[in-house]
Amino acid sequence: MKILVQKFGGTSVRDHDGRSRAITHIKSAINDGYKVVVTVSAMGRKGDPYATDTLLGLVEHPSSKITSREQDMLMSCGETISSVVFAHELLDSGIRAASLSGAAAGFLTNDDFTRAKILRMDTSRLLSELQQNDVVVVAGFQGKTEGGDVTTIGRGGSDTSAAALGAALKADYIDIFTDVDGIMTADPRIVESARALHAVTYNEICNLAYQGAKVIHPRAVEIAMHAKVPMRVRSTYSDLPGTLVAASREGEAGNDIPDRLVTGIAHMAGISQIKVQSKEDSSKLQSEVFKSMAEANISVDFINISPSGVSYTIDSIYTHQALQILTDLGYEPDIREGCAKVSTVGAGITGVPGVTAKIVQTLIERGVQILQSADSHTTIWVLIKDEDLIQAVNALHDIFELNVEK
Repeated sequence: MKILVQKFGGTSVRDHDGRSRAITHIKSAINDGYKVVVTVSAMGRKGDPYATDTLLGLVEHPSSKITSREQDMLMSCGETISSVVFAHELLDSGIRAASLSGAAAGFLTNDDFTRAKILRMDTSRLLSELQQNDVVVVAGFQGKTEGGDVTTIGRGGSDTSAAALGAALKADYIDIFTDVDGIMTADPRIVESARALHAVTYNEICNLAYQGAKVIHPRAVEIAMHAKVPMRVRSTYSDLPGTLVAASREGEAGNDIPDRLVTGIAHMAGISQIKVQSKEDSSKLQSEVFKSMAEANISVDFINISPSGVSYTIDSIYTHQALQILTDLGYEPDIREGCAKVSTVGAGITGVPGVTAKIVQTLIERGVQILQSADSHTTIWVLIKDEDLIQAVNALHDIFELNVEK
């Protein structure tokens, strides 16, 4: 049995037109001899009636007093509704189809509610449905615990669901359908010259995704990479081949091409920078600050530790909560809201001198103030003001000539 896994995101299934275009891609796969497992997200974005953020608004998230277990019960409803609606339209199109919840499709997770980890897959029910149908639509983003509780597997969970299914079923490909033509050199909404990449390695797209490129979730890429299942990132609204994600950029062993210096520019907005200075024992401060953030379930990033104190960033929605925690501990944190992180990503950066200097010089010439910086072998980060984001991303995209096919 030839199996293809296709994932359609919220914008692809939000209305009848999007779902009709998705069904066209499914029919094409069936005509190519595939059985198709479709993973769907909740329909639409915040404000649409069944979108995840809209459902969370019903309980005044994030200040809600419901438990994480109950929150998962609520959040899983969006994908469940989406899977049934999509299966209905497939049947109306003359395609033999059935829908399954994440639990029925075989996702067994731990009980870390709202960000559960997949422990194992049991695809026996799913394979049985594929014997009777050409398409099985699986509600993404969800699973169940050993005790039968519904769980969700975190933001980007539908991508992760698709990857886990592709790995468990040994699919030929995992197709991630979205509203852009593939993995772009930068966000096309703010960089007009951004272009789709023909092929990237698993490592390259993982780095881009972790730094803010929202086209695919890095957990999904890691699952596909370990299972050696190639992925394709494509547009629901076109027939273009999209971007191939594989071990080699050409998708064939022994047919790789040299690393690019820079693959793309990623960004994250809506960040707050926190600085806490020590008046006495800095080691106590370092331990206490980060322990308090962890206990409050606040994720920290962009961490700099010095003998005199610490600085780090958090999602801006947690700014007030973090301020209260630190104040209660007796600290007087310096908080700067309205920040953004811009990341220059590329496997070719490793060992090449002058890349950081080029980034700094480019931003200085544009009048962009760098608030904080860090680097790794493949990524150089800068923290800037939100108001400078568009200018900074475009400047770096231009200086590294990412609009040019190489």
